[in-house]
Amino acid sequence: MARALRALRGAAGAGSGPGPERGPRVRFGPSPTGFLHLGGLRTALYNYIFAKKHQGTFILRVEDTDQNRVVPGAAEGIEDMLDWAGIPPDESPCRGGPRGPYVQSLRLELYRGASAALLESGAAYRCFCTPQRLELLRREALRCQHTPRYDNRCRHLTPVEVAQKLSQGLDYVVRFRLEKGVEPFQDLVYGWNKHEVAEVEGDPVILKGDGFPTYHLANVVDDHYMGITHVLRGTEWLTSTSKHLLLYKAFGWEPPQFGHLPLLLNKDGGKLSKRQGDIFLERFVRDGFLPEALLDIVTNCGSGFTEKQMGRTLEELISQFEIGRITTHSALLDLEMLPEFNRIHLTRHIENERLRQRLVRELQELVKHIYGDQQVDPEVLEKEYVERVLLLRKGHISLLKNLVSSDYSYLWVRPSVSRQQLQMISAEVDEIGKLVLGLVTRQAAALTVEELNKDLRNLQKQTRETKYSSMMQLLRLALSGQQVQTRARAERCRDDGDFGSQGTEWPDPQSAVQLSGRIHRALSS
Repeated sequence: MARALRALRGAAGAGSGPGPERGPRVRFGPSPTGFLHLGGLRTALYNYIFAKKHQGTFILRVEDTDQNRVVPGAAEGIEDMLDWAGIPPDESPCRGGPRGPYVQSLRLELYRGASAALLESGAAYRCFCTPQRLELLRREALRCQHTPRYDNRCRHLTPVEVAQKLSQGLDYVVRFRLEKGVEPFQDLVYGWNKHEVAEVEGDPVILKGDGFPTYHLANVVDDHYMGITHVLRGTEWLTSTSKHLLLYKAFGWEPPQFGHLPLLLNKDGGKLSKRQGDIFLERFVRDGFLPEALLDIVTNCGSGFTEKQMGRTLEELISQFEIGRITTHSALLDLEMLPEFNRIHLTRHIENERLRQRLVRELQELVKHIYGDQQVDPEVLEKEYVERVLLLRKGHISLLKNLVSSDYSYLWVRPSVSRQQLQMISAEVDEIGKLVLGLVTRQAAALTVEELNKDLRNLQKQTRETKYSSMMQLLRLALSGQQVQTRARAERCRDDGDFGSQGTEWPDPQSAVQLSGRIHRALSS
């Protein structure tokens, strides 16, 4: 065993094995079988904030030992999504690091050496059972209404019998001997736990016939040689932890601390479904959600913090996180609340000068993409104008793309107004228009929404013949091409519908040229 372990350390490389790093070392180990989903994001996030709270290291390790399920490009996509979410790994396949490689399929020599060490010590053995025999065992167990398990037949082979089968070139796997007498361990979330795996399971395969390890061997070997101090993973691995502790004991290694995160479920308690792609991060990126909103909602629905609070930044998540506050209750995720989370974080982005400039650029591109040739007022793409649009709608939109919806098309596209629409406002619409146009022109640089509303009401009192509602309808039509459809809505304009309160807000109220230009074009119809 000692000789095999020395060879194993050599296979691991000079930079591997327990080292002098300060602070905890945690890892996120996804399988590259597809896109990163919300459950994976949550596991990665808890590892990240735990590491950063304690000045530790967050590692991304790609666990691709099941080669049949590997999707090309998935590993790179997962790391890209962690970068997008603002929780980049410190060590990873792309970034490298002192404990690499960080892809399990590139560490096969290490696992084979570990397997050889266990074979030499007698903690593991070669199993020559054929797939056909294993299938018969499974069917018989199901027929008897038992849980299928291996019957440990090959653990009783003598060295002579093993040598004989090897000389015949028979295929084999390596199995780990499960022994009774598992010691209890204290989980960081679930407290004291103990699972007598030898009583309910057969000896597990740790090295497959193709030379690839199973999860049980690979994660133990990698966690040891990557210096992992804390394993934070899903609760589905809780019952396997005793098995992993037996492997640590067989190697003579000190195990890390374990913490198992409760399940992330739908708001009705059902399993998150990947079928429609609704939980993959690419979908949220495509729909325009901010990463801060996703981090906020997947932590808000769970535990680990003193209180539930919407709108937490990543820095606040790190400072407020306490692993001892994670409960064993499943986290119920209500994605219908995501737009509200996004509204809160989008408002914060708009208020921040640096982040707002990024939004300005994104909105400019959205306008070009959505409206293209329809966009005939070049000034609407100017930075100052777009910035004023953002500040005007701050707190009222959930997604940036809301601002290029049909409701806001008047902000970007010169509306088309017909003479029939004008006549529907009033038979004296031209006279009303001249009065409003004159008022706007006189105000010029001093024009504000508040002053315009006040002057419109004063104008209505002076003329007496002109209805305030008619002036409001004309402004609405000239600016947006939208018309008040019913008498009741027209009355609302008269009673409480100041300019800017009926959904037609002009982002540049001080630009009398733009405002008067649209009124003039409407009257010329």
